[in-house]
Amino acid sequence: MKNFVEELKWRGMIAQIMPGAEELLQKEMVTAYLGTDPTADSLHIGHLCGIMMLRHLQRCGHKPIILVGGATGMIGDPSGKSQERNLLDTETLYHNQECIKAQVAKFLDFDSKAENAAEMVNNYDWMKDFSFLEFARTVGKHITVNYMLAKDSVQQRLNGTARDGLSFTEFTYQLLQGYDFLHLYREKNCKMQLGGNDQWGNITTGTELIRRTLGNECEAYALTCPLITKADGKKFGKTESGNVWLDPKRTTPYKFYQFWLNVSDDDAEKYIKIFTSLEKDVIDALVEEHKQDPGRRVLQKRLAEEVTTMVHSKEALDAAIEASGILFGKATKDSLAKLDEQTFLDIFDGVPMFEVSKDVLGQPAVEVFTQAAAIFPSKGEMRKMVQGGGVSVNKEKLQQFDRPVTADDLIEGKYILVQKGKKNYFLVTVK
Repeated sequence: MKNFVEELKWRGMIAQIMPGAEELLQKEMVTAYLGTDPTADSLHIGHLCGIMMLRHLQRCGHKPIILVGGATGMIGDPSGKSQERNLLDTETLYHNQECIKAQVAKFLDFDSKAENAAEMVNNYDWMKDFSFLEFARTVGKHITVNYMLAKDSVQQRLNGTARDGLSFTEFTYQLLQGYDFLHLYREKNCKMQLGGNDQWGNITTGTELIRRTLGNECEAYALTCPLITKADGKKFGKTESGNVWLDPKRTTPYKFYQFWLNVSDDDAEKYIKIFTSLEKDVIDALVEEHKQDPGRRVLQKRLAEEVTTMVHSKEALDAAIEASGILFGKATKDSLAKLDEQTFLDIFDGVPMFEVSKDVLGQPAVEVFTQAAAIFPSKGEMRKMVQGGGVSVNKEKLQQFDRPVTADDLIEGKYILVQKGKKNYFLVTVK
């Protein structure tokens, strides 16, 4: 069985580890948990490093638990945040939990009879009936305010630029998260918590609470992964249009694939270790091959293939690769017809767009593409380009400049893709 800590080390996935943790992992099968926030019905790629930690944990013979923070998600964690979160109702929480489990099930084995099969828990289940007085008496008395104030996450909010400071609700967050660890230690023999390095303060509050409540001989440990950044120092996973989600309805597999395909060389070398399960010798060979000819983008392609297959499917990957070839390859009208509307729009995101009325249907192309949509500056220029074979409509050469534009030309019942030369695309929306 592989050594979990060694596996994370060569992948660059350890920021901090508590003394004694590695020895415990080598001594026995360890149950470890990682918390995730259920404020959306999908995870995004910012969550992937933590999920991959759980994946490696299970592959190394240990038992992963993913905790959905139904109770803590109602409050908001001050770590790295400048504002409180909105509260969620229980129906939304449980809906989000089921959606998240379906996504995580692609990375972890929940269903086998193995001793280290993964589990999902929701801290709302054990916190919902906990009264404030009971919490204050059984949990609050073990951790001093001085200890809580010393945490970096709290200090940053108290001394930072947040206009509203730190509410009492948020201040209690580390106690609630600490109690999760205590509860799982008692109920599931869970001895380790994993998380991003911004969670170190909250996690160590949990280890402290376990020792102060149950005795110093109790083994409870913390292990965190670094916060992933891009080579330019900017936050990983954000694009101009926002998060890159795992849910295909929020981020299409095409756009997801393109995100990984377009990372820098330095980032590709780092990310392929963190976000895939490829073995070290395979990655080393890919890195070497990439250095021989960076223009082939071997690392980026393999990274995009591995992550897209893992998050979506091999079929989704094949469709994304085919869609990627539409801009530059020899695609056909059938290729366009196979695309769903969102993927179609993603592919041609940023190309000049025109909106025309349905009245244009039946009119000659030369009228539609010079008057209604000013793709060509004049009818003469369009005639010349059509005669030279330089104009395509929906990836088919336009043979006659005056042939009528009809409803048969509409993709998804409303779009016409016009190509001028090899690289100039225009999207006409007929409304």
